[in-house]
Amino acid sequence: MLSYNKAFYSLKNALQPLYDAQEAAAIAHEVLEHITGLSKMQRLIDKDNLLTDTQQQQYDSMQAALLKGIPMQYVLGHAWFMGRQFMVDDNVLIPRPETEELVQWIIDDHRDKTNLSILDIGTGSGCIPISSQLVLPHATVTSCDISEGALNTARKNATTLGADVNFLQRDILNEREQQQLDTYDIIVSNPPYIPINEKETLHENVRNHEPGLALFVPENDPQLFYREIAKFALNHLKPGGQLYFELHVDYAQETEALLKTMGYTTELRKDMHGNWRMVRGNNFTI
Repeated sequence: MLSYNKAFYSLKNALQPLYDAQEAAAIAHEVLEHITGLSKMQRLIDKDNLLTDTQQQQYDSMQAALLKGIPMQYVLGHAWFMGRQFMVDDNVLIPRPETEELVQWIIDDHRDKTNLSILDIGTGSGCIPISSQLVLPHATVTSCDISEGALNTARKNATTLGADVNFLQRDILNEREQQQLDTYDIIVSNPPYIPINEKETLHENVRNHEPGLALFVPENDPQLFYREIAKFALNHLKPGGQLYFELHVDYAQETEALLKTMGYTTELRKDMHGNWRMVRGNNFTI
């Protein structure tokens, strides 16, 4: 059996062909905390303690999966979002910190309002609708996705976290299915936005393991989902309603310009890294 200390360094070193040293170390710490239930400090204090037989088997299995390039969050079975643990699997994208900023923007805009209705398009793990509903408990939240696998994962997260969200299987690019949806005060989406020709530029663990259905758009139409959702929102936002998008950094200003041509007044925002990554659209002529 490996000691805590040897297990950490063995995994960190094994991962460095795939990740830089800092990220490899962070992954090794996360894995060992998951396996042992001990914090980094406690494992440092008890660094010569040995893994149990069960822990060693779990460690070996997780290391093998990580060395195949499977993202750590899929290996652990969860990811953190706005302080809550969400189950994740290969049906859903791994929640990102930038999306937390989008949800926080919605919360800040609507914290004091009651009887809100929210539609999230592209459920994934459910991190956007669930987090919104838990902080805005008077909101009626609906979330739709084309993937039944993603919806199943999101439903499990809603049950575990105690969120009241109505999940629907819908293809937002299908006009007939669009018409089955209601009108809302808020429509929010982090849609697919990476042109398929950019696939090879992504990290291997994203490119090979996260669901392409939630990532990619045609090479010649990076605005596909933004255009169709914005068009849908013209008829499905209530008077004074607002549309929120997470954006591809390279197409942020282009997306804002698209919204303006459709009659929206807009606000573009940067993320924590200084990149244009979010936009809010208002259409007061609805």
